[in-house]
Amino acid sequence: MTTDSNPGETTERVEHLLRELAKSDPAAHELAEEALGLIVELYGVALGRIVEYAGPATASAEAGDDHAGGISTLDHLLADDLVASLLVLHDLHPLDTSARIHQALERIRPYLGAHTGDVELVSVDAERGTAVLRLRGNCDNCPSSAETVRKSIEQLVAEAAPEIEEVRIEGVADPEAEYAEPDHIVLANGRPRPEEHAMACTVPGRLAGRTPAGD
Repeated sequence: MTTDSNPGETTERVEHLLRELAKSDPAAHELAEEALGLIVELYGVALGRIVEYAGPATASAEAGDDHAGGISTLDHLLADDLVASLLVLHDLHPLDTSARIHQALERIRPYLGAHTGDVELVSVDAERGTAVLRLRGNCDNCPSSAETVRKSIEQLVAEAAPEIEEVRIEGVADPEAEYAEPDHIVLANGRPRPEEHAMACTVPGRLAGRTPAGD
């Protein structure tokens, strides 16, 4: 709904569509009403948070405090994943696609850094809905760990920039490729090193569990 839309007319249109659906398919009508109720509930939670964040800030401004903590109401809103997702959905988020992806990648960098790793945004084409990222570090040669990192990165990008439909991550081992666990690792000088001395690449469980829907 645009800013110049008539809320009353929109409400009437929704009710009309539900009535027509009830006439043609009662079962589908029940599902539609349930879906609509869940959407309204979602927006209600987001609006509640907006009121919560705006309330103290407004009171502080009226008292001449001018946000003593240095955090504006908008900062609070953008830090809330649910509110931020609705702002993105309605094209109201103040940050562009690249900035939001950069911001999301900061959440995984500390864990990649444990293995001298990093991830960088190579390019973004918002019109085509594509993004290219590059993963660097010791996890490049660990297919299982790299795959976990890949899924975590894809999930973060999907949440921060839902307009991106395709994410390509360079530097990640192909999870479909055949992988045999060696009993030793060959060094540059040709001498074998026992497997137990190889660096294990791991990702924290709370990130490993964050996989895109459908995986």
